[in-house]
Amino acid sequence: MKKYLSLFFLLAVVGFSCQDQSEDVMPSAASAPNKDKSPKGQMDMLTLSETGATQVSITITVTAGSTGAPAGFSLQWMTKEAYGMYGWDSNAPGYCQASFSGNANLSRYNLAAGQSVSVKVGEFLFDNGASTNCGDMLECGTEYVFRSFAHANSSLQRSAFSGDYMASTLNCTTSETCTYTQGYWKNHGPEGCASGNNTNMWPVRESLTTLGGVDYTDEILCSLLNTPAAGNAYLALAHQLIAAKLNVANGADATDVAALILAADAVLAGKVLPAASAKSSEAISALIDGLADYNEGATGPGHCN
Repeated sequence: MKKYLSLFFLLAVVGFSCQDQSEDVMPSAASAPNKDKSPKGQMDMLTLSETGATQVSITITVTAGSTGAPAGFSLQWMTKEAYGMYGWDSNAPGYCQASFSGNANLSRYNLAAGQSVSVKVGEFLFDNGASTNCGDMLECGTEYVFRSFAHANSSLQRSAFSGDYMASTLNCTTSETCTYTQGYWKNHGPEGCASGNNTNMWPVRESLTTLGGVDYTDEILCSLLNTPAAGNAYLALAHQLIAAKLNVANGADATDVAALILAADAVLAGKVLPAASAKSSEAISALIDGLADYNEGATGPGHCN
């Protein structure tokens, strides 16, 4: 009996000793806290400002904070009237958003600390590589509300939203010799360029329209207008040049655009589109903006209501 009691006592002591030692052992790698799962920091908020407007577009300049926006940013907008009724509800009528990132065509949206970039909100989103649910022109004489946030990357979470920023398009025109945008001509042209119940409104011309001295039929011009620029600055320029020439042929005053048309034709001289391609440059961007200002009503007789 004493033999069994001694054995029981010995086993109890050993078990207690093992328990104490197990509590002193450091946790294994599997049970240790994962430092990689610790909360990330956050991108600094972006700031917004307006750097231009036409009757159908608003140019918004996005400026990054001290963290930059190395993965790009998103922009949201809606009319002030809709905002007053619904707030920032993604299901609200007229709610729009666009994503600008390094994967976009003509990309210049991955921002360093304090860097700024301007984006034209309106039809030009068709050509500047943004991913958007709203690629249509804005309404003339209308106030819009904008906000933005910097995208997350592997190091930092997305930023908080910027403050709400309000900006307006220019007032509508009453001119009878007004202009239309590239989007209008793209949707009111020959077969392939007449969406919905729209009819062909292209003016009758005595000869083929030339771009850079190269002749194009209406059908080819229509095809060009329906082809996103996809990083091709020549094609983005051609879109605005086609619209400008159609506006002039339609009776719009050409005083403010004649020199721009000549300069754009010189850039495209001898180049057959869409095969000819070029990256954007300051000179080409200036021509695109100048022609777009004419087509959209910031210059010239004004955009047709």
